[in-house]
Amino acid sequence: MKNVMFYSFFWYNKYMISQITVNKENLLHNLNQLKKVLHKNVGTIAVIKANAYGHGQNEVAKVIEKHVDYFQVDDLAELSSLRKVTKKPILVFGYVKNDELEQAIKLGGILGIYDLKRAQILNEIGSKINKKIKLHIKVDAHLGRQGILLENLPDFLNDFKKLRNVKVTGVYSHFANIEDTSDFTHALKQIDTFQKAVMLFEKRGYKNFAKHMSSTSGVMVYDQFTNYFNLVRLGIGLYGLWPSEDLKNRFGETIELKPVMEWKTWVAQVKEVPKGFTIGYGLTYMTPIKKKIAVVPQGYSDGYDRLLSNTGEVLIKGKRCRVLGRVAMNMFMVDVTRIKDVKVEDEVVLLGKQGKEEITAEEIARKINTINYEVVSRVNPLLDRVVV
Repeated sequence: MKNVMFYSFFWYNKYMISQITVNKENLLHNLNQLKKVLHKNVGTIAVIKANAYGHGQNEVAKVIEKHVDYFQVDDLAELSSLRKVTKKPILVFGYVKNDELEQAIKLGGILGIYDLKRAQILNEIGSKINKKIKLHIKVDAHLGRQGILLENLPDFLNDFKKLRNVKVTGVYSHFANIEDTSDFTHALKQIDTFQKAVMLFEKRGYKNFAKHMSSTSGVMVYDQFTNYFNLVRLGIGLYGLWPSEDLKNRFGETIELKPVMEWKTWVAQVKEVPKGFTIGYGLTYMTPIKKKIAVVPQGYSDGYDRLLSNTGEVLIKGKRCRVLGRVAMNMFMVDVTRIKDVKVEDEVVLLGKQGKEEITAEEIARKINTINYEVVSRVNPLLDRVVV
């Protein structure tokens, strides 16, 4: 049965009708661009949760493994998959169920925790497997998500000190509003709260632990000008995407980011339809004149958003082609009336460059009223990722 499953999976991936390419050179370039603005002794965490923001978790990990200090994932499934390709320390900062904690520890996961109960369970696991378990403690510095509030931290530390099989190797938090604003009042408030939390840890005798708060945005706005934090978490910038247009405008001359992902497929059918012909579900588009259309074999199940119906564009033969009608589960149609010699299996670029034209994640995000993070991370993980 295992062999049957293996060959079925192999066949499915080998003969996919689309392909995600991951540009190795651009990935390493982005990493170096972000590292160059950091102070000398600041370590790096590569955030590869959510299938490396849609780019392919293990494919990305293998490219950058030698150039970062940690990887960060969200859950046990991501940890388990990643451990197959790396021995690098892996931080797990999402939720892990209580009955999965021991497995996560045995896989070498360094867990982020944010309450005493979880610390007590891990302490029991440490006693059971005769191991002192490394933990990163999250402080809620006015993000209102995971984390221990500053006013609750003294009591937490009093009780945590009694646990003999766990140890603090890191303290961290997360900025709430640093990428799309010129008002850093809240960010400064967060930093002040975090520094007070760190002081509490130090007063209780904790030393030489990691301190981290910044993702790509924080690196640009804060960390390149100070060396308070000794670790940073590199996420969206690693993949050549800017956290916001504001940061791109402010730091685009000193930090050059290059998109890493390209998403392409191939034309499935070309045909002419008459004037007054409806295209797709819901009859949302009717041809005003005779049109030549191409069928593109991707859809919202692949991650090409349904909100791109009648508004998205793709590239064929280096020219922009507008989506006609609704995007369906596995296909959509585009207008190729003005393009000569379009034929079946011509390349279609959904995301990336073709000739002088480019479809960016930011362009798609604007059209569907979201952010570039969501555009790339929602690309179906079953689609082939190929490192080039």
